[in-house]
Amino acid sequence: MTLPNDIAITPELIASHGLKPDEYQRILDLIGRVPSFTELGIFSAMWNEHCSYKSSKKWLRTLPTKGPRVIQGPGENAGVVDIDDGDCVVFKMESHNHPSYIEPYQGAATGVGGILRDVFTMGARPVAAMNALRFGAPDHPKTRHLVSGVVAGVGGYGNSFGVPTVGGEVEFDARYNGNILVNAFAAGLAKSDAIFYSKAEGVGLPVVYLGAKTGRDGVGGATMASAEFDEQIEEKRPTVQVGDPFTEKCLLEACLELMATGAVIAIQDMGAAGLTCSAVEMGAKGDLGIELDLDKVPVREERMTAYEMMLSESQERMLMVLKPEKEEEAKAIFVKWGLDFAIVGKTTDDLRFRILHQGEEVANLPIKELGDEAPEYDRPWTPAKVAAPLAADDVPQADIVEALLKLVGSANNSSRRWVWEQYDTLIQGNSLQVPGGDAGVVRVDGHPSKALAFSSDVTPRYVEADAYEGGKQAVAECWRNLTATGALPLAATDNLNFGNPERPDIMSQLVHAIKGIGEACTALDFPIVSGNVSLYNETNGQGILPTPTIGGVGLIKDWKRTARVRFAAQGETILLAGAPAGWGTHLGQSAYLRDVHGRAEGQAPHVDLAHERKVGDFVRALITEGLATAVHDCSSGGLALALAEMAMASGIGATISTPEGQDPIAAFFGEDQGRYVLTLREGDVATVKARAGEQVIALTAIGRTGGETLKLGTARPLAVEALVSAHEGWFPAFMNGTAA
Repeated sequence: MTLPNDIAITPELIASHGLKPDEYQRILDLIGRVPSFTELGIFSAMWNEHCSYKSSKKWLRTLPTKGPRVIQGPGENAGVVDIDDGDCVVFKMESHNHPSYIEPYQGAATGVGGILRDVFTMGARPVAAMNALRFGAPDHPKTRHLVSGVVAGVGGYGNSFGVPTVGGEVEFDARYNGNILVNAFAAGLAKSDAIFYSKAEGVGLPVVYLGAKTGRDGVGGATMASAEFDEQIEEKRPTVQVGDPFTEKCLLEACLELMATGAVIAIQDMGAAGLTCSAVEMGAKGDLGIELDLDKVPVREERMTAYEMMLSESQERMLMVLKPEKEEEAKAIFVKWGLDFAIVGKTTDDLRFRILHQGEEVANLPIKELGDEAPEYDRPWTPAKVAAPLAADDVPQADIVEALLKLVGSANNSSRRWVWEQYDTLIQGNSLQVPGGDAGVVRVDGHPSKALAFSSDVTPRYVEADAYEGGKQAVAECWRNLTATGALPLAATDNLNFGNPERPDIMSQLVHAIKGIGEACTALDFPIVSGNVSLYNETNGQGILPTPTIGGVGLIKDWKRTARVRFAAQGETILLAGAPAGWGTHLGQSAYLRDVHGRAEGQAPHVDLAHERKVGDFVRALITEGLATAVHDCSSGGLALALAEMAMASGIGATISTPEGQDPIAAFFGEDQGRYVLTLREGDVATVKARAGEQVIALTAIGRTGGETLKLGTARPLAVEALVSAHEGWFPAFMNGTAA
């Protein structure tokens, strides 16, 4: 068989498509001939790292993905988890890193749009969004521009679409100077018996194109996302998609209305690799072929080639297999919402992927092999690299008050209000907590008491120091943040951001981080139900910090029994739970070392997963019984920063006793894991302490709330107002160009 091919397939063209010589040979062996230019593009899209997970698939299979509440794990558009009463939560996190560096507004906006489509493609109405953002050093010339564009893009799309942004992260480090990270999370609600999947069923059924028209934006985007950056980065600007949140809102309503008619057999979002990936996945999952006639695809630009149409990543588009008898009813819905509805192909029984354009067959490929036969690598990796511990006598001292002020006013620990006030955090009317606490909390609409909690976490400096412990810690902190609101953690999604996997030291980070993540998810009954891997995050050989972001969802049975970070009242007892060996001991890789002394040294803190679970279950029970009046987990910045955040959130001060027999620096700034700060009413202290004793859980009364100052041990009192001023000042000053 030969196909028309007016473009010579040269080694240079193959390389420009991100295909290695041995991969191209694999294509020749598979189809028995030279591919057409369109076919080369299709293979490039399906076999790149972004779509095929060829470097990570072996390790992703080791993650725990099942559980009593898991309805759908990895392999679909999003994960689905049962939340009782016939309801389920549908969620996923995905990266849009490379596009956001090249064109920050549209890169971030279309990242939000894509993850929202992943959720409502499953039949769920989106109810919450989060984003985990990482930028270069604040003094890098591009950082402020990138922050401004990305935050505007996230807000511009999410606010217009109408979904609350309930939480997330924003961090700065020089290692992200040439490659920022934009990880977008979305969650939606659906009925457990009304989930829609992407597996095509039935022969000779119409394949329908839905949504916006196809243009040239985003052509080759998935391939671009699977390569390192270099000096030619500006040339990649055309590969960034352009989003329209108002069209997407119409697409959401039209899809949900269509799903209610019973017309949909299978449905798939057109995301990375656009029409190619969506059609191949639908057909291959159903053991069916797909035939597409590109002359019937709605386009917004003239003289588009088959190659461009198949690889376009224009936004707000879906592909569906439809019950033929419902065609007129389905079309009427999309016409009503002002969207395109076009029958562009049919399912076949020959397991071929055929593309017709202007009367010619421009592609004819084996559909299952396009996905199933993608290269899968067991890339070499070096033994685990673990940073040396800090010497016992190497604990740099500082004035506690000055150190705390420096921490709360630093780039990575200051208030993110400048960011989240640009997001609509309250739209839909179900948000119960604004950003700034441990987790976002959203009421389940229509249910009298149920709510969901959402958190996103990772500490990249820990992962760099020890990928295995860092992977464990990312999961444990996410689980802890959900627990601190009173939620029972249900399941997680991961977004694994790393450098070039062809370098054994980078591959080692990925392997050991996944091992840590898997162990923690198993120990905490916190399965991974969806996710994304983003590799080649480096520029001119400089890789990012390894950043395996974990997004988690928790269930709150009664939202009136949730905890908040802020101190609830004056005169309550402050306790530290889960710190058996002193209040704090571990200063390696701490924010104190980094932000006060400019040092990134020492080992990552050890995560004892049995301890995490035991202490977390204890604290959650106190919240659900109405005993704990405020709760905050101890993480970056240690006990001192946790107490400061509780005081700043409430305007109430606290007096903390002197940690006897301990170095105050380690006690207040150590980052030991598995700890919570909580407050109790005076009358409940004895009861709770007795229960902790019975369960062998360390619970120490460390002080009382009250007044307008925070006094840590023998340090001088620090006005809460002064803390707030330092905390709230850095970000606006940075964005105004006046930060010190």
